Amino acid sequence: MDIEIFALCDAATDTHGKLNMLGTFDAIWSKQMPTVHPHCAVALRLRFSRIEEGEHTIRINIIDEDGKLIAPAMNASTKIVFGDNSESSIVRNMVINLQGLKIEKYGNYAIDLAIDGRQEASLPLRVKEPPGNAPTP
Repeated sequence: MDIEIFALCDAATDTHGKLNMLGTFDAIWSKQMPTVHPHCAVALRLRFSRIEEGEHTIRINIIDEDGKLIAPAMNASTKIVFGDNSESSIVRNMVINLQGLKIEKYGNYAIDLAIDGRQEASLPLRVKEPPGNAPTP
């Protein structure tokens, strides 16, 4: 299995096998804490080979610097079936929409991807205060 795309973005869709992404990012700027990011999406494109035919589980966790979940784990599954076709690989696109992501404090976060119970990739997410937002003495 190859991870061809794993990105945090403003929006994503899967239309007829085409993964469309808008505005990939790795930082959220907020003037105050806690904050709620209204909408974003995790876009994922996986390529499976014939030997990987069968059911696969996907899990996304968003964690803080201490490794604690800041949102419920997101779970999905996909069934890879080659049938009689002659293709050597099959692609699966997935879009996981995140609504109202609440963030309690500034810092470094991670979006972790596990496939079949094994950690496969991680995206950084930095939550920062805008420059010049700090109170002046």
